[in-house]
Amino acid sequence: MTTTLRPAEPLQRHADGTRSRRYQVCVNSRPVGEIHLGTSASLGDSVARILDLRIAEPDRRRGRATVAALAAEEVARGWGCTRIGAAVPAGAEGALRLTRTLGYTLTNCGMRKHLGGTPPALPPGSRPRPMSPAEFDDWRTREAARYARTWIERGLPEDAARAKAHQDHARLLPDGRATGGMVLTVLEHEGNPVGTLWLALRDGEAFVYDVETATDHRGRGHGRSLMLLAERQALEAGRPLLGLNVFAGNTPAERLYASLGYETDSFSFLKTLL
Repeated sequence: MTTTLRPAEPLQRHADGTRSRRYQVCVNSRPVGEIHLGTSASLGDSVARILDLRIAEPDRRRGRATVAALAAEEVARGWGCTRIGAAVPAGAEGALRLTRTLGYTLTNCGMRKHLGGTPPALPPGSRPRPMSPAEFDDWRTREAARYARTWIERGLPEDAARAKAHQDHARLLPDGRATGGMVLTVLEHEGNPVGTLWLALRDGEAFVYDVETATDHRGRGHGRSLMLLAERQALEAGRPLLGLNVFAGNTPAERLYASLGYETDSFSFLKTLL
């Protein structure tokens, strides 16, 4: 039996510059599912993304999804893409097995925590304050370089990684330190700056974009204090859900977040198209 993809709509071109198209997954011309393929707004037009892949229940566990995903890679190559990615919910065991079988590499995980009603206390001697203009300029340069380096380590070409860092920061902080919905904080301990926190206030939740302990103050519990501060700021802003992203391989951060009660709810993968 032959599994193929049949276009279900014309190629869509979106305002953010991405492309997408829906396909029927067919076995001997019989529809058995659908796949939605697009390009990445965050990683650039050379990176395709499997936005959705569904096989009807009677045709599952017969390799249909595997062949459909491989066919999607061929479509992506035809679009000129050099990589393909996918985001998979934490509980989707079949999809997780499929991505690993097909050679996708884990890049990062999304984690969430439902907060209690009482903001946690900070350790004695620790206090937050707004980031100053000079501190913001220094932090933004340092954070963009770190962010780009993280993607370079995960296989993104250096120029693409630096472009992504520039574009993401320009999109998220268009008005710099004064951007609405963004809280940029310095944590001090005994009067000394020991770390920084970048928190976004979204509809119904808050999100930690960056948390960093100063190099000469690491290993003293300030990372935990910064995360407690994020919980305080989220609750004070009426956001009972706090999310964050952790890059694959950052074991100390994963252990910290797990110890604070965060749970992984999604995995993101990338694969190089040969």
